[in-house]
Amino acid sequence: MKTAGFAKTEGSAKTLVIAEKPSVAQDIVRALTPVAGKFDKHDDHFENERYVVTSAVGHLVEIAAPEEFDVKRGKWSFAHLPVLPPYFELKPIDKTKSRLSAVVRLAKRKDVGQLINACDAGREGELIFRLIEQYAGGFKNGGYQGLGKPVQRLWLQSMTPAAIRDGFESLRSDAQMRGLADAARSRSEADWMVGINGTRAMTAFNSRDGGFFLTTVGRVQTPTLSIVVEREEKIRAHRSRDYWEIHGSFLAEAGEYPGKWFDPAFKKPTGDDADLEVRADRVWSQRDALAIADAVRGKAASVKEESKPTTQASGLLYDLTSLQREANGRFGFSAKTTLQLAQSLYERHKALTYPRTDSRALPEDYLPTVKETFEMLANSGMKHLAPHALTALNNNYIRPSKRIFDNSKVSDHFAIIPTLQAPSGLSEAEQKLYDLVVRRFLAVFFPSAEFMVTTRITSVSAAQGRPKPGGAPSGGSEPHEVGSVGARVVHHFKTEGKVLVKPGWMAVYGKEAAEDVVDAKEGDKGQNLVPVREGETVRTESVEARGLKTKPPARYSEATLLGAMEGAGKLVDDDELREAMQEKGLGTPATRAAIIEGLLTEKYMFREGREIIPTAKAFQLMTLLRGLGVEELSKAELTGEWEYKLSQMEHGKLSRAAFMAEIAAMTERMVKKAKEYDRDTIPGNYATLSTPCPNCGGVVKENYRRYTCTGKDGASEGCGFSFGKSPAGRTFEPEEAEQLLASKKIGPLEGFRSKAGWPFVAEIVIKFNEEDQNWKLEFDFGDDKKGEETGELVDFAGSESLGACPKCGGAVHEHGSNYVCVKAVPTAEQPTPSCDFKSGKIILQQPVAREQMSKLLETGKTDLLDKFVSMRTRRAFKAFLAWDKEAGKVNFEFAPSKFPPRKTAVGAPAKAAPAKKGAAKKAPAAKKTAVAKTPKAPRKTTVATGKQPSAALAAVIGEGAVSRPEVVKKLWDYIKANGLQDAADKRRVNADAKLAAVFGKPQVTMFEIAGLLSPHLN
Repeated sequence: MKTAGFAKTEGSAKTLVIAEKPSVAQDIVRALTPVAGKFDKHDDHFENERYVVTSAVGHLVEIAAPEEFDVKRGKWSFAHLPVLPPYFELKPIDKTKSRLSAVVRLAKRKDVGQLINACDAGREGELIFRLIEQYAGGFKNGGYQGLGKPVQRLWLQSMTPAAIRDGFESLRSDAQMRGLADAARSRSEADWMVGINGTRAMTAFNSRDGGFFLTTVGRVQTPTLSIVVEREEKIRAHRSRDYWEIHGSFLAEAGEYPGKWFDPAFKKPTGDDADLEVRADRVWSQRDALAIADAVRGKAASVKEESKPTTQASGLLYDLTSLQREANGRFGFSAKTTLQLAQSLYERHKALTYPRTDSRALPEDYLPTVKETFEMLANSGMKHLAPHALTALNNNYIRPSKRIFDNSKVSDHFAIIPTLQAPSGLSEAEQKLYDLVVRRFLAVFFPSAEFMVTTRITSVSAAQGRPKPGGAPSGGSEPHEVGSVGARVVHHFKTEGKVLVKPGWMAVYGKEAAEDVVDAKEGDKGQNLVPVREGETVRTESVEARGLKTKPPARYSEATLLGAMEGAGKLVDDDELREAMQEKGLGTPATRAAIIEGLLTEKYMFREGREIIPTAKAFQLMTLLRGLGVEELSKAELTGEWEYKLSQMEHGKLSRAAFMAEIAAMTERMVKKAKEYDRDTIPGNYATLSTPCPNCGGVVKENYRRYTCTGKDGASEGCGFSFGKSPAGRTFEPEEAEQLLASKKIGPLEGFRSKAGWPFVAEIVIKFNEEDQNWKLEFDFGDDKKGEETGELVDFAGSESLGACPKCGGAVHEHGSNYVCVKAVPTAEQPTPSCDFKSGKIILQQPVAREQMSKLLETGKTDLLDKFVSMRTRRAFKAFLAWDKEAGKVNFEFAPSKFPPRKTAVGAPAKAAPAKKGAAKKAPAAKKTAVAKTPKAPRKTTVATGKQPSAALAAVIGEGAVSRPEVVKKLWDYIKANGLQDAADKRRVNADAKLAAVFGKPQVTMFEIAGLLSPHLN
């Protein structure tokens, strides 16, 4: 809709422009000033005679079920499901309430005659504006009607001043945007209905035996979890097989070069049952591999080679997902960390463009801005980047290219690039991420790198031996030649060389010449090759058959999981649904990090190094969805189906009412299946524990809900002994269940939830119940007062002190779930306690390691700990634990804020900042002086204070007195240095000869190690 002279309004009425972010509002004001006059800046908006320009800060309003239809967590049961509200209320988001109030106040002004939606060009931008406008109008006649003022749409894909002015010349009508608005609202409500009902139905199902077992599901999070679980299932199912590779070294006139045997007749297997471990260079019999090596050793060989030039272009500019993947691979940053750093570089330092983008291209009118950015970089003084920017400018590298500038590939936002502002004061992590973005930005304009690639085939003719093994484990055929002397066989060895001729964009990364390639010596990777004359005969100097084992697929890292989420559409079989997901994947760049973090928070997955590993709770959820017949919740097809229908809605081919009716029907079916499931267990792949039943010695097996005795034959009803798999909503890992059964106790463990949903920490024990004449599972909260009440004496013999009690100077030891002073519990030396010093080993879900408690006793406080979780807000926070002398207990001490205090009004006295609740109080000056003293040197382990390892343990960790923490650390150093963690399950350790003497068995779990060390420490 062409509207010459920008937005027209009646009389003196003004036009309110609502952008999605403050930075965009500023860009709009700068672009309009030359044609619409100067703007005055106010606290929350800009204004001139024609326009009022303001912005949201992302979503300001959220949808929620009306109070009468909402079901609070404590009442989650099938009786209240499904929740299908007739309409959704709009609620302000708490942290941005003041911003919403400001925007609504402007929208309701009598002199504002029309609105322009200038939120980001896409579905989410449409939703942000529509919810604000409807909330401003209020709820009337059973629905939100909006303000009733005319609305137009500013659709921008470039933020240059000219593009913004062009956008105002071509505003879209409200009717044109109706389909996109319906799709946006429908997606939001459908996600709510499926997420809320699915989570509550699965929670109700899993809580049938009592307690509160929170089981969250969602349209994006559950298929993401399914991807991780399916990969782990493949790893667990993998059975390693032996194979051999044959590596040779060949002597030419110019020197030696390597080569690896391969079968030129090999064809890659196809079909559903294809053996994907079969390769052209693998031999499946040691005898065959040795026979080939013996046959060619010392023989003459002919050489054929082909050399051809090839080029490699730089990677595309970053969108958020590709930046998160790269930062995870290079620096180990989590997706959440990368987003936080990029957001800081965008908001605080103004050094990067908007990071929450799924585009890897720039608008076609952005070439002048790019040249300005290169000029800024060339003159910035950043010595590691400026020379490359200068090279690009001097050589006219910055030219139009569809690979970089393409409006059709720009969605709500364009690619992440540096701004015209050179940053300063960056943290180390921020600098790393900024450099990553800038180098990619520079490199994409540089020429392609040029290589010369050589493929050399060395053929060795040898006497026919036993039949050659072929590519498959079961055998195969061998090409051979038959001459007058008799049958001969030709063995082929491949060598590949790759030489960098012109570095091109690689110069930006410091690669000016060919570098040594990892494993180049193996003969099958890029490397510089010695030349061979045409027709030259070379000699097979040495040959070796190397025994190897097949490996399971690698676990996901955050980088590869983000890639799998982005490319989830490839997993969809239906062509239309796959096409609908082609550019969407699971989640959006802005939400993928939060999805992964949510799965980690809910204990569906955990990080181990850079690997992401699903927990028993994740497998249990997948078993449940399959067993109930609602596995569509775990499939990417659900997103594909929604995207297809939402796309139809955007184009007016499907009504919003029809789509929401389908979502309601799906929700009802999902709840009905869970509610009506009447069998005791759900079919699945369950474990059998090796530890026998403590009551009758029978076999203990896992089912969906419990570990239960199945009699000595493993197939009967057993003696009645059983314990729940998920007490208080925390699912046992099989190794933990094994440890609990073997030791009768385990913990303290995190992740339990009360019936009201609050998290708690506890030990779990199995005790004999006299009334039932059987063993029962119980929580043990480490109530150390029991000893005081019963007079039972505590024996600290053999326990290592952590330091001196800050109250009375007595020794502090571990006791139950606390660190306590020896004088705070009844002992043989002092039956009546005289001190009350005690501090938990886990405080607000933060484990307090022995080393940290020792540091607190030695210096007055721990290191900064970052895993505390507030019981009130449930938010994580960081703090020191410090001894508060005045309060006489351990308290929190918070790090000083990195932001300066707010300025007070002129002439007003500055108010004293209230002390944070739970924080350690400020000490008087005298105390500060005392703290400033040089702390004592850490206590050394001596013969008197340490323990002597047994001969078997000393063979692993060395001779000399050691503390228990030192033993564990040295033991893990040994395990990791020798690669003894099991490849399929890193929580298991495969013992070598030395460790077998310590453990007494060939394999142990990490949970057993501490208990097995005790007999080896005197």
